[in-house]
Amino acid sequence: MLERNQAQSKEPRWSRHPTHLSPMLNETHNPETTSWVESANIPGTDFPIQNLPLGVFRPKGGSRPGRVGVAIGGMILGIEAAARVLPFEGLAAEAAEACRSSSLNKLMSLNADRWSALRRRLFEILRGNGPDARKHQRLLKPLLVSNEDCEMLLPATIGDYTDFYASVHHATNVGTMLRPDNPLFPNYKHLPVGYHGRSSSIVVSGTPIRRPSGQTKDDSAPGPTFGPSRQLDYELEMGFFIGPGNALGEPIQIENAESHIFGICLLNDWSARDIQKWEYQPLGPFLAKNFATTISPWIVTLEALEPFRVPVAKRSEGDPPILPHLDSIVNQERGGFDIRLEVQLRSRIMREKALQSIPLSRSSLNDLYWTIAQMLTHHSSNGCNLQPGDMMGTGTVSGSTREARGCLLELTWRGTEPIQLPTGEKRSFLQDEDEVIIRGWCERQGQTRIGFGECTGMVHPAFRSS
Repeated sequence: MLERNQAQSKEPRWSRHPTHLSPMLNETHNPETTSWVESANIPGTDFPIQNLPLGVFRPKGGSRPGRVGVAIGGMILGIEAAARVLPFEGLAAEAAEACRSSSLNKLMSLNADRWSALRRRLFEILRGNGPDARKHQRLLKPLLVSNEDCEMLLPATIGDYTDFYASVHHATNVGTMLRPDNPLFPNYKHLPVGYHGRSSSIVVSGTPIRRPSGQTKDDSAPGPTFGPSRQLDYELEMGFFIGPGNALGEPIQIENAESHIFGICLLNDWSARDIQKWEYQPLGPFLAKNFATTISPWIVTLEALEPFRVPVAKRSEGDPPILPHLDSIVNQERGGFDIRLEVQLRSRIMREKALQSIPLSRSSLNDLYWTIAQMLTHHSSNGCNLQPGDMMGTGTVSGSTREARGCLLELTWRGTEPIQLPTGEKRSFLQDEDEVIIRGWCERQGQTRIGFGECTGMVHPAFRSS
């Protein structure tokens, strides 16, 4: 009956609600579809069949190269293994062939048509109400592996990494601490501010984070000293991966920007605020940030996020107009994403007492002043060539309220307003053995909730030479 009703309408009936975004939805977004993988149907799971994020995995304790897989509930299906027992045809076959690799770079180098074809084929073979569901289950169930039995690796070989500063609330808060009368620099509302980070120190969720050492200088001290950072911080961000990219000297236009974005993940841009304070002038972030950046292992595609698009938040009265090369009607109407974000903290004493982590902040990706399409367009506007697997970060995602501040620097206002933990401990900045957990998800009435998994890291003591 569902298929017959769909055939009588130009758009899926599950997408008929008052939104201009519904024509972009397809059968992979149907909230009525369930999977024969039972864990994918549990309410609140991050990875229902409507998500199908991609990543790289291998069995725990193994030394073999990773394999490209898709998350479905609490299980992982290797795409190369699936293609050996079931046909993948046309564009989906080309995409599946690119997944015969230990990273997603080859798949990223293809175009959105092939990514979409792979997604539709995975949806077809994992759905529970398809005509061949029993056959698919019989052939694929032996290939599923539990997420708990796997080690997740970096999803791509990341050649370059750029981090932006796209939250006006974060920029205003930090600027107010340093320049109360003029918190934003003159260029902030004209272009997405960013800096080039260090790709070699990007690590996957769960990797221990060693406290960095560096030069710091107290305001009253005559000169700097060298030692472990005393003001280690997290930054709540999201990262997005580049797809096909562009040739050197050929900018990517704003109208085409999203066709070069493969997908989105969670990101924690660990920051040593005391090192940053001393070194950042005149060229900006350096050793205070390049010691570690943590990302979640699963990349959620833009197609999976289609039901959660939103118009870009209106700018404040008096803000300057956006220059034409960074502006488009499509970006204005559907360039934002309603992705809800949360940071939690768990100390060593909390773990010893079997206490759960506590939430520190909650914000939304739609709090950003610049969209991911604008960030990518600006990055390439001078002809800079972007390559498959390059990653960009949004910068700290903060909102307008205190609860939506995306780092401890803001939450504790440079350490002057410490956070009280349930154990009686206080935190102005991170202590050794603190664990930071970032989560993200999308939910909307009439659509299936999807999530990004977790981005976690525990602080380990600074390195000490013997």
